[in-house]
Amino acid sequence: MRIVSWNCNGALRKKRHLLDELRADILVVQECENPEHTQDADYKQWAGSHLWAGDNKNKGLGVFAKSGMRLEALDLDTGGLQLFLPCMVNGIMFLAVWTKEAGSPTFKYIGQLYKWLQLHKAQLAQQRAIVIGDLNSNACWDVWDRWWNHSDVVKELADIGLHSLYHAQTGLDQGSEAQPTFFLHRKLEKPYHIDYAFLSEMLKNSAQLSIGATELWIEHSDHLPLIVDIAPTQKTKPFN
Repeated sequence: MRIVSWNCNGALRKKRHLLDELRADILVVQECENPEHTQDADYKQWAGSHLWAGDNKNKGLGVFAKSGMRLEALDLDTGGLQLFLPCMVNGIMFLAVWTKEAGSPTFKYIGQLYKWLQLHKAQLAQQRAIVIGDLNSNACWDVWDRWWNHSDVVKELADIGLHSLYHAQTGLDQGSEAQPTFFLHRKLEKPYHIDYAFLSEMLKNSAQLSIGATELWIEHSDHLPLIVDIAPTQKTKPFN
């Protein structure tokens, strides 16, 4: 199974061919249009089996499944937190993520995921589970007197057996990433690692993560895609 997460920076209808080339079974796309409210018939057809969440029809969170994949939404109340799409994909508990400021003066971005976990962490404690997406967060921004830091969320996930595939592969600590996934304002001199895939042990042990090449993706978005292959048939170069 191949899973790709990419913040497309809007206008997915004009960029979907880029994702087609990755031949994913499941796509998690942040800042994409709602296929149910588009005037683009080709995009609507392309979307096929999908789930979408958001309060702006032009920029939400979408999960798109290849034909033949079983995609089922889970009825878990988000409590107004933004943005999360919990679902089952071929028997895997799947949480697609795009954390946002969400109008919160305190629990912004990673705080949104921290609060979601307080509501539904038990549902993620499964042998086959994935949390993947744009967390808009990194341990380098931890604040000493805050209990919902990036590092706190990483620990919350570890407590239920979910670990970052990038860090498992590289042996690097959170906050010490060598490979960026995001360039602020698409400036190469402003790189950050803010996109993640956390997998349960059963999945992680047979998975490989790679990140799209900067030179191929930077003209299309400020984010690079995460590519997760579970039980890959061959090894690929993981990082550029």
